[in-house]
Amino acid sequence: MRTDLYQGHDYYNLDDLLTEEHKLIRETAREWVKKEVSPIIEEAAEKCVFPRHLLPGLGEIGAFGPYIPEQYGGPGLDQISYGLIMQELERCDSGLRSTASVQSSLVMYPIWKYGSEEQKQKFLPKLATGEMMGCFGLTEPDHGSNPGGMTTNFKEDGEDVILNGAKMWISNAPFADVAVVWAKNEAGRIKGIIVERGMDGFTTPTMHGKWSLRASDTGELIFDNVRVPKTNILPGRDGLGAPLSCLDSARYGIAWGAIGAALDCYDTALRYSKERIQFDRPIGQFQLQQKKLAEMITEITKAQLLTHRLGQLRDEGRATSSQISMAKRNNVDMALTVARDARQMLGGMGITGEYPIMRHMMNLESVVTYEGTHDIHLLITGLDVTGLNAFV
Repeated sequence: MRTDLYQGHDYYNLDDLLTEEHKLIRETAREWVKKEVSPIIEEAAEKCVFPRHLLPGLGEIGAFGPYIPEQYGGPGLDQISYGLIMQELERCDSGLRSTASVQSSLVMYPIWKYGSEEQKQKFLPKLATGEMMGCFGLTEPDHGSNPGGMTTNFKEDGEDVILNGAKMWISNAPFADVAVVWAKNEAGRIKGIIVERGMDGFTTPTMHGKWSLRASDTGELIFDNVRVPKTNILPGRDGLGAPLSCLDSARYGIAWGAIGAALDCYDTALRYSKERIQFDRPIGQFQLQQKKLAEMITEITKAQLLTHRLGQLRDEGRATSSQISMAKRNNVDMALTVARDARQMLGGMGITGEYPIMRHMMNLESVVTYEGTHDIHLLITGLDVTGLNAFV
């Protein structure tokens, strides 16, 4: 069982910009991860099992809806705090962060922002503690980067609607108690619907055979004439902009989380470079290894600066979707590069479960694709700077 020795890396003294509360929140998440998750994560990934017993603990450290107001059961923290928690979770494993990120940004966020008061009171307090878990249904088998082409639909039937269709690649689906599902009404308008487990015709088969996010549960959402009360429709907003605003929040969390994965890979490589002896000296003394380490911490530091500023803008309500896209794309790409360079430094040991690097590499191959692919985020930035739409 690997001992988690991580302490953190802050080359540009960004901690000076954090409040004491920020540091306490980060330390609380870090210590919980070290005690509860690090000792079991390699085995969980190897067996492709999500350790569901961790869910109450995630609730206790405020990982579910950190920014949700206290009146709805959340801790009412700021966006920097949310980012720091996501960083500490993904420093351990991307799947762990995905579980919390989906619960926070893709389930609790839309209910908080667009739900009725009754919906907020019914769902948010239990989602905040992990007593109730949720998932987000947007991606379909034939509609990934083009969610507006979705075919999942519902028709009115008295006080209910009848929902039909399917969603795919859904984190948390196999065990979710509720699903925030995006579907088209008879006029073709996209609306959010809260679908609850136990509704007839609603099933959540698990997806198998993953080589990435193995310590996370992924599944499908199948709707076969599911009768849902109209009171479960989110009344506050409709259209494609509604689910995309949720993705903004999730992508922001990913931007922080990816830094965590990169930091863990860098920390592992740096420690190994001082311990591994070749040609009668530690490999960290060789120029090519120092080049790798110097480039790793440089790129990590640039990502930290980018993301901290983005957090400030989020707290001020001024961050744009394009700015979030830039941070998500940059930081995940950075983390993949760091992971690959770190793996090379460890040689053959880098592919074993004795070290976390190969697991991070595999996880990040999902992170670079989900919630907006690497190329789609590039085009979002291109559209923003040119005003010319490459999507049509």
